[in-house]
This record gives sequence, structure tokens and C-alpha cells, in this order.
Amino acid sequence: MASRFCSFQETGTVLCKLTPSHIYNLHNKRFMATITRGQNLVEKIVQKHLAENSSSDPVFSGDFVSVSPAYVMTHDNTAAVMQKYHDLHVKKLHNPSQAVFTLDHNFRLVHTEKNMKKYRSIEQFASSHGVTFYPAGAVLHARSILSTQLTSLAVGTPIVRTDACSIWATGQTWWQIPRVAKVILEGTLRPGVTGKDVIITLCGGFNNDEVLNHAIEFVGTGISSLSVDERLTIANMTTEWGALAGIFPVDERLTDWFTKRHDASKRKETSYCRRITSSEIKSLRENPLYPDVNARYAKVLTLDLSTVEPHVSGPNDVKTMHRLCDIAAKRLRVDKAYLVSCVNSRAEDIARAAKIVRNKRIAQNVEFYVAPASSEVLEESQQTGDWQALIDAGAIPLPSGCGPCIGLGKGLLQDGEVGISATNRNFRGRMGSRHAEAYLASPEVVAASAIAGFITGPEEWLSKSSSQSLRITQQLQVVCANDNINTDGIYPGKYTYQEDITPDIQAKVVMENYDETFSTKVRAGDILLTGYNFGTGSSREQAATALKHAGITLVLCGSVNETYKRNALNNGLLVLETPSLLNDVKSKFTSTEETRALFTLTDITIDIASGQVQWGGNTYSCSSVGRIAQELVLAGGLEGWVRNHINF
Repeated sequence: MASRFCSFQETGTVLCKLTPSHIYNLHNKRFMATITRGQNLVEKIVQKHLAENSSSDPVFSGDFVSVSPAYVMTHDNTAAVMQKYHDLHVKKLHNPSQAVFTLDHNFRLVHTEKNMKKYRSIEQFASSHGVTFYPAGAVLHARSILSTQLTSLAVGTPIVRTDACSIWATGQTWWQIPRVAKVILEGTLRPGVTGKDVIITLCGGFNNDEVLNHAIEFVGTGISSLSVDERLTIANMTTEWGALAGIFPVDERLTDWFTKRHDASKRKETSYCRRITSSEIKSLRENPLYPDVNARYAKVLTLDLSTVEPHVSGPNDVKTMHRLCDIAAKRLRVDKAYLVSCVNSRAEDIARAAKIVRNKRIAQNVEFYVAPASSEVLEESQQTGDWQALIDAGAIPLPSGCGPCIGLGKGLLQDGEVGISATNRNFRGRMGSRHAEAYLASPEVVAASAIAGFITGPEEWLSKSSSQSLRITQQLQVVCANDNINTDGIYPGKYTYQEDITPDIQAKVVMENYDETFSTKVRAGDILLTGYNFGTGSSREQAATALKHAGITLVLCGSVNETYKRNALNNGLLVLETPSLLNDVKSKFTSTEETRALFTLTDITIDIASGQVQWGGNTYSCSSVGRIAQELVLAGGLEGWVRNHINF
């Protein structure tokens, strides 16, 4: 059900654009060490954009820094930023070239006098201050920012109106550099699998805040096989995955794409070629930036693209996913379909949808709404005939803008309706009624569903399946090397029958009888390494849920009590047996106290596909995980699994 698992911010509005190792003392309650440390890509880009008078010392995750961003983008909320600007009695923008205004959100009111007056005031402000301005219908702001981010190897992050005003006035703002996760993409997507399936797989496969508030660096041999539009889709939706920012590396495919757009901009005499110059493209091609070999990452996730298959997420939840072949078999009715917004309405997306609907008609009871990501996309799609193919099939055109994706304008979901969309979010009530259901999928699946009248995909996709698995690399582990750690040690019996104990309280009292300091040290994403006969004792379910609520994502042990394992899987906590590893762990980490958890920083990689664990330069076998167990973990436990099977 899940792929071999292992950003950029969807509306990120501040960009730090690309234009040593040292001794780092790390002190906290978990461990103290002196480490030779290089910089990852995010840290290097931030380093290039530190504000004047900043220290020249290398910056790292966790540091608070002052940065001078290359761009600060505002959309329809520009008017509110202008008000703050005037209230502060600022005379002029510190650096007009930083500011970019794009009007794209409030199309529902675009023709009202009040809204038109606001739009005119924004345009006049832009003209008088020398700010780049995109009028309503010209471009989706996230597309504009994403294009710059991906092609310039930039870091984008969200800000609010007060931040934007401060950058207008001073040219700088503050940022705490987030933890950085490295996502390795291997292999090649099979025919019929798209970038949208990749990000749905990541969101649905790692759906327990594994990358919450992280920046994401995508790396690996699989990137070269992804089109730039697919990379844009993946980067766009890492926001829904929980990330703050994310970047892809520069490669030849990217710089070729950049050159093509630059040359077209010169011919049409648009502003794009002035903002991204040929000399910058040449510099990116000849002097790409890479992370240091000794850069640190909070975690490393690996996705084998060849194991990804078409998926649909929902209803009303990005992180709940279903294999296309499974949900298609349910013939779930569709009332409305959407190919709109910043994530999947570029020329390539429109072409893919057009291929599905060409010479066909939209189902009688389905409304299929389409909107280009920009006027540039519309022009290109019209020239290829793809746009007309959609219209001929019965699609309803909308102007470039956020529209139904944010619940504005025409085509919103009504009570009891079901919608399938190629947008980035399907939160309850976002696209209309809170009593409707919204699903997300690729442009091809959306188009095929609009033709069929129920959620489905192209016929040739429905039978395709693959053997899929999880691989994750973590640096932080919790070692509780004792054998026979029982359920009273994990979750004291005195709490067992207090039904009003919340998950937060469970997390605070976990392992209380083993190590009273455990809950103060454990962090989200940690892996627990423990001994033989783990979880022996009573059958209390909280012994599993308490560890999960504390942040433990995986338990590796010499052996496990079968009842405990069942409780753990029923609550989405994976427990694997790997006795040879635990023997070596015991020989390396021997606590001076009989019951004391040890928190250590070493690399460990678990690959469920091969049933192997890599640690300390050695490879160990681990117990196998069947399909139903994987489904339980991905669903967050048995309750989630049941919901997935009754919500059709």
C-alpha cells in the first residue's frame, strides 16, 4: 500500500536566492559532543543571504539569523501590508527589487467596485515604488515563487503581513533555520505514475509529523528522470506534508528549462528575462552548489520511485491515501472535478489531462473546472490544442487564480457532493461545504474520473501494482538495552484504568518505572533499541500508545511479546525483531545503571523491502512485515484502517 518511503512551501513568500567545516560544541540534556560539521544546502543558501553586519561564523539549523531575502512576495493581502507601511510613516522601500505583487486570490470579488478599487491602489503603489506587479489573471503567486525557487536553488519560507512590511522598510527579516531532512529519490517512475503520486505517497506514507517544521533537501539519482513540472508539484505539496521549506538541486534538465523560459521572455519582452538573467543561468550551470560531505541532517528518508504507484488521497485529509486500483473498485461517485491552482495546472498537467479527455465527453452529472496556472500557460496550451481539447470535452474554464481551491468563486462543493481535484489541499470545508468530501489525485486521474463519473484512472493503470516498502535512516536512537522490560516499566499500572488520561500525559509518564528522565529526553522521530522479551507482562494497550505519543516511531528489539506486538501494530507503532543487532548494541552501550535510557547519535538505516538494518558499518536481518502490518502502520493503527475501509 505504501511505497518504499523513506519541499518548498506552497505559498512561501520569502526567498533567499543562490547567487567550513568547523568545530561545533553541542550541549543539551541528551548528549554532549565535539563534532566536525559541514553545512547542508539550506544552511549554505542562508549563509549567502545574511544581513549586513552579521557574524561571518557558519550558520546551522536552530540558529536565529537576520537575512536579506532576494524576494518578498505578497498577493491580494498587499493592501493590508500597504496600510502597515503607511502607519509606520515609511518614506520609501528599502529595495524595490525585493518586492513582488501578484493578484490571484479574491476572484470572487474581482469585479466589485470595492475590490477593483483595492486592486487599483496596489497597482498604483507598485508603479510609484518600482515594484514588479502581476495583475489579476496573469499568474498564480505560488507558481511564480516556485519557478524561482526550483530554478534558482532558493529557500522559500512563509511570512505574515508585519514581516513583509518590515522587509519593505529595512530589506531584512529574522529566521530560525529549521532542522533539515534529506529525501533521497532513487529509480524511475513507471508509466502512468506522476509527481503528484510521489508527493501523495510521501504525505500518506510518512503521516506522523516526521518532517514537521523541517526544510527538505531532495537528492538522488531519481531526480534527473523527473520533469521540472513534476518537481514543482512535489515541492509545492511538501507544505501539506508538514515541511517549512524544500529545495531540489540544480541539474542540466533544470538549467535547460530555465534557458528556454528566459529566451521566450526576451522574445516577448516580458520582465522574466530581467529578473533571471542569462549570466545567472550560466553561473548555475557552471558552479552548482552542493552540501558538504559532513553536513548534518535531522533524518534521511529514501523513496524508490520505481515502487510508487498511482494514489488518491482523502477524503478531506491529505495524509490518508488509497491505491488507485483499490478506490476505483469502489466506483465512488464524483460530482465535481478540478484541474486548477498552483500545484497541477501547468502546461504539462493540462496536456496530460487533455490526452485523457480528447474526443470524449465529461460525464453528464459531473462539472469539470479547469484554470491555467498563468497567462503564459494558457497561451502555450492553446497553441498545442490541449486547452481546446478540454473545452471540447465539456470542461468549464476559469481564470488563472486560486478560485475553488480556497473556496472562492464558481464551482464550489455543495452539501453531500464529492469532488476530486488536482489541487494541493482537501481540508474539510476548504473547497465549499464542510459536508462535502474532497479527494486529491493527479491530472490524469482527475480527468479520467470526470469522464467516468466516479473516481478512477486510465484503464491501463488500474491493474498495476508493485512491491513496496519503507526505508528510513535516523541518527538519534534511544537505547534501553535491558531484557524483559515489562509493560509496568513502560506504562505504570496505576495509570491503566484512568480513562481520562490524555496522550500528552501518557507521553509524560512513559517508561516512568524504568527511567524517570525518559520523557524529558525523548523526541519525535526517535527509534527505540531494546532487549529481549520486550513488552512482557499485562496486555495494557497504553504500553504501546504511550511510546508512540512520546515520539517513538519504531522499536527494534531482540524479541517481543506477541501481545505487545499486536497492541503496537493496532496503534500504528512498528516493532521489528533483530537479535543480532541487539547483541552488538548491548556490547557497545552498557549503562552504568541497571535501568537507564541512553540517548545516542549514530546512523541506523532500516529497509523493510530487504528485511535489513544497517548500523555501525554492519548489516543485520530483521523480522519481516506483511502487507496488513504495513497497512496498519500507514493508517496510524487499526482504527484508521477501519475508517479507510468503511468510508466509501
